[in-house]
Amino acid sequence: MEPDRRRLRARVEAEAYVASVCFKHGPPELLGVELEWTVHHRDDPRRPLDPDHIAAALGPHTPRTLRPDSPHLPLPSGSPLTLEPGGQVEISSLPAPAVGSLIDAVATDQRYLTDLLARSGLVLGTQGIDPHRAPRRVLDTPRYAAMERAFAPIGLDGITMMCATAGLQVCVDVGERGDVVARWAAVNSLGPVLVALFANSPRPGWASQRTRTVLGIDPSRARPVPITDDPALTWARHVLDTPLLCVRRPHGPWDAPAGVTFADWIAGALPQPPTLDDLDYHISTLFPPVRPHGYFEVRYLDAQDGMDWITPTALLAGLMAEPGTVDAVVEVCAPVADRWLDAARLGLADAPIALAARRVLDLGVPAVARLGLPPQSHAAVTDHLTRLIAKTTTNGRKS
Repeated sequence: MEPDRRRLRARVEAEAYVASVCFKHGPPELLGVELEWTVHHRDDPRRPLDPDHIAAALGPHTPRTLRPDSPHLPLPSGSPLTLEPGGQVEISSLPAPAVGSLIDAVATDQRYLTDLLARSGLVLGTQGIDPHRAPRRVLDTPRYAAMERAFAPIGLDGITMMCATAGLQVCVDVGERGDVVARWAAVNSLGPVLVALFANSPRPGWASQRTRTVLGIDPSRARPVPITDDPALTWARHVLDTPLLCVRRPHGPWDAPAGVTFADWIAGALPQPPTLDDLDYHISTLFPPVRPHGYFEVRYLDAQDGMDWITPTALLAGLMAEPGTVDAVVEVCAPVADRWLDAARLGLADAPIALAARRVLDLGVPAVARLGLPPQSHAAVTDHLTRLIAKTTTNGRKS
């Protein structure tokens, strides 16, 4: 699709555009996932990655950010393969109408990718943050070079987020117009609970070092977006008031003027007014725990070991499947909806979060049963959730 080069001349025009493209209403029928992994040498996970080695391993699936002349073929089930700045690989599923078909397609592509890397002596990581290497950029693109320079003044969190973290992202539909406020509240309120339940990036003093790292970058870019009765307007204003991370140019570096927001750009801070395509690109440089993108992109989960991503995906899908469950989620998560750092630091050792997590799981187990998962997947997910219930019961009683 050709980029939209129409110029933006007024803030109100840009806000209306963001609200319309990021909050697309309709029946919640589709689901997607994005799976990220760090990549390591099988014989020595501490050894740095080499771009040529990665390209040789991925062959015709190599993203063009690494090899501009690559055919960049999708994986067998149709999932595009992308690379993050530090060489992390990412599978982005095609939207699926049911959790079962999504699991089948993505699991097929995951096995294929695992075998592809294994032939070159590479393996997928098992945690949400690299436990073996210092962060180092592998991809040499203007975007990532500008990001690294922009994040440098805040310390190591920026380069670590870019090059050493891996997440599980679950994408759910925005929903019908009358349900949007509740669905927005639910996916955001669930954040601390699900961070704690599925924390998988342990470091001394932290259950989810990945969450702590992401929250440690530029607050305007990574903080949770407030839960309000008008999420589309709240998000649109947030987008316009966030400083530019980079500005695309045909030649030279993409560094953005310090402190200039997209609203400032519209008001004349840069020589040429921005286009709608520039606004779309700016949205891609915001990293809140939930990012509206025509659907809700839930970004707060750590990458899981092996096929363990299926459980949080099914749980989130089940919890968001019916309006009554969505409303109940908002209610049980309200007491801990702002405890992001507590969840990252303590996980389920935080008693209020453990109590809320137990209540979420009490809603989630029957909700997952209604998804119609294949028997084997349903059994595995139920077993995993049952083990989590045992953990939350012990810690929740401490409150």
